Amino acid sequence: MLKIEGLTRYYGNFLALDHLNLCIGDGELHGFVGPNGAGKTTTMRILATLLPASSGYAEIDGVVIGKDNRKARTLVGYMPDFFGVYDNLKSWEYLDFYARCYGIRKKDRQRMTEQLLELVGLTDKREAYVNSLSRGMKQRLCLAHALIHDPKLLILDEPASGMDPRARAEMKGILRSLKDMGKTVLISSHILPELSEMCDSLTILDHGKLIFSGTVEALALKMNGDAPLDIRFTSGCGERPIDRAVTLLKENPLVLGITQEEPNMLRVRLHGEEAACADVLRMLMREELPIADFHRAPMNLEKVFMEVTQNA
Repeated sequence: MLKIEGLTRYYGNFLALDHLNLCIGDGELHGFVGPNGAGKTTTMRILATLLPASSGYAEIDGVVIGKDNRKARTLVGYMPDFFGVYDNLKSWEYLDFYARCYGIRKKDRQRMTEQLLELVGLTDKREAYVNSLSRGMKQRLCLAHALIHDPKLLILDEPASGMDPRARAEMKGILRSLKDMGKTVLISSHILPELSEMCDSLTILDHGKLIFSGTVEALALKMNGDAPLDIRFTSGCGERPIDRAVTLLKENPLVLGITQEEPNMLRVRLHGEEAACADVLRMLMREELPIADFHRAPMNLEKVFMEVTQNA
């Protein structure tokens, strides 16, 4: 669906996007993550044909950006982070106006307008003026606007920005519906835990460079080698097993640090990855300490993001 090779963009002498390579498949919900100034919006604007690339190549469903922009625009729906609305129009009039701009026939416009209002949960606001809508409702109306010409690729720049928790949950539900409809969605956001819940794959940018691109599972696996080991012990009589475990762990050269997270659970930072975990667990089991369970400490996407960009 989307293929990018060596995509580069300069603003004067400033390198905003540095030879980006990326592939996104059909029907994929792809998260675009990075701090401010990472190059996310620049990439999205190039894909939306609103900004020329300095060099490199991008194509959407076989259509090359920059060579056939008229056709490319029929394939792309773009929702910017800041957008304008016509306050003196009703919700259905707002969508009908943009449908006219795309040359959609009246009969089809009416059908599509009703379908899109239902999709974004604004059927009951059909006759409401746009200026009377809440920010979350305006966001959903602009998402419907981006879908009016039935694009294959939807590009959403911070779509949940400024929304309250309920509005964000509603937006997540809409995005899942779009995925079920077979749409390919590229979405940028700073609400990182939410991206990890709903995206099939992620790209992390920092200073215009690609830091990571792959599935959420692959990112977690890559970073989980650095995650501490949580070890939970059963309660026993006499000396608490957790006290004996702390003594043994402090003597082990593979252990970098120990914290007691719960009355019967230790979080252990280790030097090394899987081999270190195995060695430490074998040591504790040789001492016949009653281990109830053990696992890597969970790492949310926000923490992973901070670590990945810090090490870039």
